[in-house]
Amino acid sequence: MEIGHLSMTNETTNKILEESKSEYHKLSIQVSLNGLSFCVLDTLSNTVITSERISFESELTPYALQKEIKQLFEDNEIQKIQFSEVVVIHRNNLFCLVPNALFNKDELANYLKFNAKILANDHLEYDEIANMDMVNVYVPFVNINNYIYDLFGDFEFMHNGTVLIKNLINSHGSTNEPICYVHVMEEHMDITVIQNKKLLLYNNFSFTAKEDFIYYLLFTLEQLKLDTETTKLKLFGSIEEGDPLFQLCHTYIKDISIFIPSHANHFHFGNLDRESIDFTLLNSF
Repeated sequence: MEIGHLSMTNETTNKILEESKSEYHKLSIQVSLNGLSFCVLDTLSNTVITSERISFESELTPYALQKEIKQLFEDNEIQKIQFSEVVVIHRNNLFCLVPNALFNKDELANYLKFNAKILANDHLEYDEIANMDMVNVYVPFVNINNYIYDLFGDFEFMHNGTVLIKNLINSHGSTNEPICYVHVMEEHMDITVIQNKKLLLYNNFSFTAKEDFIYYLLFTLEQLKLDTETTKLKLFGSIEEGDPLFQLCHTYIKDISIFIPSHANHFHFGNLDRESIDFTLLNSF
C-alpha cells in the first residue's frame, strides 16, 4: 500500500472533536479498488480542515477495501466526529449512462450488462443527472455503504462519473467549441467531452503505461471526429504541466492546458495543498 498526501494531525483531530457538537462539519469519502480518500469541510468558514488520500499498489477486493477504510477512520478518529452531512463517492467502471426517455428503474441490469460485467447478486443503483436528461446506472460497493451507515446513519452516495459530469457541465461556460476534459487519478483516466453545455461522451479507462493513456485519448477523439489541431484538451487531477503524460499529449494535441477547477475559488484550504485534494471530493458538497 502506498500512502499519498497526509494532512490529518492529532491537533486537527482534537479541534474537530471539540467542535463536533455543533455539527457544522461535512465529510466526503471517495472509494475505489485502487485507492481511497476523504476530506472534512467546516461549513461555517467554508474551509477544508483536513484531507487524506491513499493509493494501493495493486487492486483490492471490496472487502479488503473496507478494512482499509476502517483502519483509516480509526487512525484519524473519524468515527467519533458528528457530521451534518456524509457523502460517499463510488469510483469504478461498472456504470452506464441512459437517456431519461429510455430509462426504466426496473431494467437496471439490462442497461449495465452491455457495458460491464455484472453478477446476478450485484446491487444496482442510479443517479439522476439534473438538467442533463440522463441517468447514471452503476454498481456501488454495498459493503462500504453498509459500513458507513453503521457509523453515521443516513448518508448520500453517488457515482464518481455523476459528480464529474455535473460539475464540468456547470463550469464549462457558453463556448460552442468542444472541450475534452481528462481527470487523471491512480492509473485511471476519466474522459468527459462537452460542447454547447451538452455531454458528448463520458467514459473511464485504466492504464499502466503512458502509451495506453494517449491511445485511449486519441481513440476517443477519433470516434467523435474531433480534430486534434483545434479541439481543446484540459487535464486535471494527478497531473501537472511538464509531466511525461502532459508532454506526450502535447505531441499529438495542439491546444492543451491544465484545468483549474472552480472549487479553487470557493473553498479555503489553510495550510493544505489544494492540488492534492480530489476534484470529486470537493464538488460532492
